[in-house]
Amino acid sequence: MPALDKETRDMILDTLRKYAERKLPLSYLLELDHKDEFPQEVLSELCSDQIGLHLVFIPEAYHGLGGGAYDIYRVSELMASIDLGIGTGVLATFLGSDPITVGGTPEQRAYWMERIADEGLLVAYGATEPQAGSDLGSLQSKAVPVLEDGKVIGYRLTGQKQWISNGGVADVYTILANAPGGPTWFILERGAEGFTQGKPEDKHGIRLSNTAALFLQDVFVPVENMVGGVEGQGLAQAQAVFGYTRLMVGAFGLGAGWEALRQAIRYAQTRIQAGAPLSEKQGYTHKLIVPNAARLEAARSYIEWVAERLDSGEEGFATEGAVAKYLATEGGNTAAECAIQALGGYGYTKEYRVEKIKRDVKITTIYEGTSEIMEWTVARDRWQLHLKTRGAYYLDWAQKLEQLDSQYPRSGLCEAALAMRALANILERARIDRLTRHQHILFRLGELIAHTEGAAVFAERVAAKPTEAVALDVPTRQALSRIYARDVAIKVANDGLRWLIGAGQSDPNLSNTLNLPAIFAAQKDQIADMDYAAKQLAVAFPAN
Repeated sequence: MPALDKETRDMILDTLRKYAERKLPLSYLLELDHKDEFPQEVLSELCSDQIGLHLVFIPEAYHGLGGGAYDIYRVSELMASIDLGIGTGVLATFLGSDPITVGGTPEQRAYWMERIADEGLLVAYGATEPQAGSDLGSLQSKAVPVLEDGKVIGYRLTGQKQWISNGGVADVYTILANAPGGPTWFILERGAEGFTQGKPEDKHGIRLSNTAALFLQDVFVPVENMVGGVEGQGLAQAQAVFGYTRLMVGAFGLGAGWEALRQAIRYAQTRIQAGAPLSEKQGYTHKLIVPNAARLEAARSYIEWVAERLDSGEEGFATEGAVAKYLATEGGNTAAECAIQALGGYGYTKEYRVEKIKRDVKITTIYEGTSEIMEWTVARDRWQLHLKTRGAYYLDWAQKLEQLDSQYPRSGLCEAALAMRALANILERARIDRLTRHQHILFRLGELIAHTEGAAVFAERVAAKPTEAVALDVPTRQALSRIYARDVAIKVANDGLRWLIGAGQSDPNLSNTLNLPAIFAAQKDQIADMDYAAKQLAVAFPAN
């Protein structure tokens, strides 16, 4: 996948920051949130010739900038730190155009993508239905062929779509419906006869985005607007972009979570309690600040790892996209929750931004696949890898981590390797006792797998490939990696034992196979690392 050079990417990010500083003050965002108002003018300006934010997602061949997965992540993180509702409006256009980009004919891609680029059209992705939810295979919308002289000239679409971002304001819609040959995407323009939009949903958060139901009653779509020109390709086309779209939603969770955490870090430096700022109190920083920074930076490393592999041309990253989304959105949601607690009574009021961020970021754990679907996706795929490799997949990865430790010491590699070896044994015991017949066990394995891979990738990259995306130096991120890896090792051992014993595992010596003494011994210096990280976070994000 093509990508922008750093100079172009930095220019785009700087333009977006300056626009937000000039046009999107907190008072204005809070007013729109209170009114539950979609800022049509803002989206129009972002997609105008002056800013052209939507062009990042459009290939150069179709008048776009041709940004890659890494560029999409950086823009998405910044958008979420500004306002997740507005960011969702941009995401919806990217998501809505994906079926065309992935599955469209050359003529369809040229016509529609050039129009989106040149006209700044808003697009909506019409897949989710009231009864099917995220299960695209259960959709009920129908596409009935229209014949003329024995030839299909178009289709009539009937059905209902629910929870559609940009649903009430889009210019163009991609609609998934069941044709005789199977699920198929169709391109539909606003104003088509029989096509109506519901009123905006009264949502818990992202109230600056438009979310509405779509109603289709015998809506005629010409055959030229059937994506790809062949029926039955819809689910494959949807699956093909999960690596990108889930990465983008993960970046939303990362950006919103970090913005909430920055608010808490800055607040702690000015709030005096018992003669000292909260930023100097372990009871505050070691519960509400440092663990969240560690989780978010682990998620960042995983997002960047996946983005770079996508940009290098590798394919088939639906599972890695699911891990990235799970870690970043769950981490962002937890960070925002802790930020409210960190600000005390102020955090609970609408005047302070963290309350809004918490309401906004929750949706990232729901849309584009819930966290539970992510757990299932990760567990299903990695379980098959465990079986295929006869248990060697995570053991081999653990060995790689241990070998890297001499080259990049104090990066959390050994601690992550302990978690990975414990995970491999947990998976093998689940196989022997056939414990994945319990759905809950499978889902909990997905959670443990995601965190273990997050710890491993964070440790591998923290010193070898520093990020340009956050104002933290390598030693600080190494400390965060060690903190996170130790937490994950404990989690895998404790939760793994708990659930396998609860499901009836048969090995009386299971705990001995997990190397618990080494996992507990690895907790040495955890408090010292947290002390160091807390101080460095205050340096990186000083009070205004």
